[in-house]
Amino acid sequence: MFKSSRVFLRAARQLQSLAQQGSRGAACGLHSAAAAGRFSSTRPVYGAGAAVLMVAGAAMLGFAPSVLADAPACLEREELSFIMIKPDGVQRGLISDIIARFERKGYKLVGIKVLVPTQALAAKHYAEHDGKPFFPKLVNFLSSGPVVAMVWEGKSVVKYGRTMIGATNPLASPPGTIRGDYGIDTGRNIIHGSDSVESAQREIALWFKAEELADYTPSTAAWVYE
Repeated sequence: MFKSSRVFLRAARQLQSLAQQGSRGAACGLHSAAAAGRFSSTRPVYGAGAAVLMVAGAAMLGFAPSVLADAPACLEREELSFIMIKPDGVQRGLISDIIARFERKGYKLVGIKVLVPTQALAAKHYAEHDGKPFFPKLVNFLSSGPVVAMVWEGKSVVKYGRTMIGATNPLASPPGTIRGDYGIDTGRNIIHGSDSVESAQREIALWFKAEELADYTPSTAAWVYE
């Protein structure tokens, strides 16, 4: 698969500086770079190739066994969810509070942007409702002003993110949820959250490029996950 062991060695040496972050930081950093295809002298390396490159490179450089033990945890991201603060939430100044709720829960923000969606983008986002009577209203509102598009990462973030958000109808949402605390009308319900892992994948691909998602290990991770 690789023409020379120098590829492995070059890969590992570029991660020496990360070793000071601890074994997990080094392993995750090595995988991130390998998965991006930056260490191959002939062609990008992805998937299983990145895993082989990471483990072999770390082993050749003499990383501690704990680095290799941590490697599998870095081969795949935790679950991702697309969360969007709608125009009403932005105009009402709720951005910081909503972000703070997800941060305090322990979820990791890996992508964020502020934009005014075009009608075409809004229509793609709500494609599953195309043909329904309320579809034009959804598209017009979402494209009426700035939104904050985000990608959050963490264990069961899709399901629990929806719990944090509340029901579609804010008046049916319990106090303590975002919609329960801040919303009244269904048409002004503050925020969108992916309703399934599959929806999250589609929505993230629609709103973000792969290179716009940060891959990092927060210093607080050990205090969130056992």
